[in-house]
Amino acid sequence: MDTNVFVALFSGDADASAAAQAALEEARAGGPLGIAPAVYAELVAGRDEAFVERFLSEKDIEVDWDQKREVWSTAGVRYGQYAQARRKQNGDPGPRRILADFLIGAHALRLAGALLTSDARIYGTYFPELKVLTPEGATG
Repeated sequence: MDTNVFVALFSGDADASAAAQAALEEARAGGPLGIAPAVYAELVAGRDEAFVERFLSEKDIEVDWDQKREVWSTAGVRYGQYAQARRKQNGDPGPRRILADFLIGAHALRLAGALLTSDARIYGTYFPELKVLTPEGATG
């Protein structure tokens, strides 16, 4: 799961929260849910850590603290591709991405082959072999 799904869940926006909750339950039906350490770090950067821990525990979402070399290597290569493409683009290249986005994608690819995110464009472009699941009505 990507951080933006949690942001939608916690947003206070009834429609966004409902769509994220429905997507979370649908993803759970497909198997266990997990997040990369980068997602955990982004969550506790914006929320009380005890709240994050409690939420993850209640929803039975595991943090996969064991990041293998394959994740780091894949993230670095894909981030390099993104950076090179961004340098070549003219006009509006869209939002700037950070390495954490690519760590999240590489982690999802290695661990599950799928990612629940509201930002399908970046992951579809740089992780085409990754199954990208989006909450209904996502605009990413």
